Amino acid sequence: MTLNIFETADETLTGLAEYFLDVAQERIAETGRFSVALSGGSSPKKLYEILAQSHAGDLDWSKVFFFFGDERNVPHTDKDSNYLMAKTALFDPLNIDPAHVFPVPTELGPEKAAAAYTETIAAFFGGGPQVFDLVLLGLGDNSHTASLFPHTTILTDTSVGVKEVFLPEENVYRISLTAPLINQALNIAYLVYGKGKALAVRHIIEDEEDIQQFPAQLIDPTEGDLQWFLDEDAASELSE
Repeated sequence: MTLNIFETADETLTGLAEYFLDVAQERIAETGRFSVALSGGSSPKKLYEILAQSHAGDLDWSKVFFFFGDERNVPHTDKDSNYLMAKTALFDPLNIDPAHVFPVPTELGPEKAAAAYTETIAAFFGGGPQVFDLVLLGLGDNSHTASLFPHTTILTDTSVGVKEVFLPEENVYRISLTAPLINQALNIAYLVYGKGKALAVRHIIEDEEDIQQFPAQLIDPTEGDLQWFLDEDAASELSE
């Protein structure tokens, strides 16, 4: 695990954008393609806008394949859709081929969408090991990542795939990659900034293991590389 700590949120975003490009260029050079699972929310939206606006010419985007680490159980046209956010901020500005974008099929309902997305990912990797080149993650102030929320059944799921997650406090479903699938990635990168995330960062990085309370502790790459991109505010509760 590597901690990359920047003075400001803008510098953190720039640092992760450069890391994204480095990993993508390396994988395209080695394998001819780059597979990435995107995260949702307001923080990664800014990252995607930087990539689209400042780095359109720095990568062969025709060789990038986009998946989603998690999705809300809403139509793709809904304002809360992670797919719609990425489409607006990244795919449309870069003219990404729709065949290279794999949205979660939320129109099927949570359980069937999760099963179908599991099959989609397995097919993309040709029935072999399902190893994303990069998984982007955020961190909630309640220590969740992707849709691995505290005290939900997905936390004990050992399958390599996608599962539906019910959040009783919000009375909604989400669909998420399981921790075992995320952990198979070659590279995993957290983007976290702001004082409001500092305690959660400390829980995940320094506190004793308590998966039910701090689900992001589940993220521990099998063989890959784990990078944290933090601003000083988000890192302020760390002891070192």
